[in-house]
Amino acid sequence: MSGTLNKVMLIGHLGDEVKMHYFEGGGCIGRFPIATNDSYTNKQTGERVVNTDWHNIVVRNKAAEICEKYLSKGDKVYVEGRLKNRQWQGEDGNTRYSTEIQVTDFTFLSTKQESQSNAAASNTTAHTTTNHQAAQPAQPVQQPQQQAPQVSQVEEDDDLPF
Repeated sequence: MSGTLNKVMLIGHLGDEVKMHYFEGGGCIGRFPIATNDSYTNKQTGERVVNTDWHNIVVRNKAAEICEKYLSKGDKVYVEGRLKNRQWQGEDGNTRYSTEIQVTDFTFLSTKQESQSNAAASNTTAHTTTNHQAAQPAQPVQQPQQQAPQVSQVEEDDDLPF
């Protein structure tokens, strides 16, 4: 096979809010971390072990604005894209490296209602919970699209702004 493939698909929880950076030409970029978990049972101790991996996610332009508006820490999201390795000189003169997922498609897996109820719960209690159940996924949003994502709800009476 002579072709190559660079494709990543992740389902995970946001580890932080979307951080936006705007450029002079009107474009923007959004960055946020996603946590994915892998679990197994240790055969020697019988104990359940959970390993968490963190992934640096990058979205651009309209997709970044949509993510900033609708995603918050703890939300579950599906992202699809490609791996991109970056290299730069740090302030101390050392060469730095990072691997990012450049997003081409994404789907919100936490509904707006779940996000609002979790936000309300975290405001009334001393701790926050990030245990979301996967809702019916929204339609994938492709980066070049110029419209807000569609969210499918089981309830017909929703208060979504689109």
